[in-house]
Amino acid sequence: MIEYRPLVEEFVRYLTVEKGLSLHTITAYRQDILAFFSRLPHHLRRLDRIGKKEIVRYLSLRKEEGLTVSSLARHLASLRAFFLFLLKEGHLSHDPTASIASPQREKKLPVYLSTTEMEALLRQPDLSTPLGYRDATMLELLYATGMRVSELLSLRLSDLNLEVGYVVVQGKGRKERLIPLGRAARERLETYLRMVRPQFSPLKPHALLFVNRQGRQMTRQSFWRLLRRYGIQAGVSTPVTPHALRHSFATHLLAGGADLRSVQQMLGHADISTTQIYTHVVQEHLRNVYETYHPRGKRNLQRGEGER
Repeated sequence: MIEYRPLVEEFVRYLTVEKGLSLHTITAYRQDILAFFSRLPHHLRRLDRIGKKEIVRYLSLRKEEGLTVSSLARHLASLRAFFLFLLKEGHLSHDPTASIASPQREKKLPVYLSTTEMEALLRQPDLSTPLGYRDATMLELLYATGMRVSELLSLRLSDLNLEVGYVVVQGKGRKERLIPLGRAARERLETYLRMVRPQFSPLKPHALLFVNRQGRQMTRQSFWRLLRRYGIQAGVSTPVTPHALRHSFATHLLAGGADLRSVQQMLGHADISTTQIYTHVVQEHLRNVYETYHPRGKRNLQRGEGER
């Protein structure tokens, strides 16, 4: 009889030590796998009794519970990674997920802010207070680099090189990448480090760049809340999330003429096809501009025909 619990923990150690995944990602894997076993009848909670039928039935059950296609695909991906690990380690003789097709996700274009909305958002923090200046610096850096919010909140002082103008970001799987810093971000960071950051906690090389008022690491939830507040203050109709700023960074770069490969490297995408979605955003925007403003654009043509 093969018990699943010790092997789940062995898989978690593998993800932590060998794959170097973030705590957030590892927790999601663990929760997905345990959710699967918790919904199995007791007599099937043994790895040697699990086959394709049990997994398909589980996914059908979760679909009935209201899980989205995206969530179902993630659950299957977690199970697939777990069983593939067990197969490689010799705990199983077959992979029960091998012939199960992943639910097809609907491809949605990324949500991003216009340059006008982005400028309005960046003006919201109160620069006369330490917390406001910290927030302004975070927003400026997030938009200037396109980094993920988890990457932003884990930045250390030693990751910055303002003299040359770049920041070292540790991304998924502990892969490092260098992202250049523009003048606005550099100037904001220089003032923040000189005048504001020492008010929160002592400046040491490996200290966190951004901390809360107690000098501790900020949570993603607290940053999400302040970002949403500034979005409301700015009157931005687009949902303002950390990922919307990342999407804005990529979209505005491509719209300005940046090449796809450079944007891929700055975003830390392993596959360029992930970055290509932003070219569709730019194309859609250009089509809308053409149809709205060109005399022979579709919308202007319809307006003209209606006036006859």
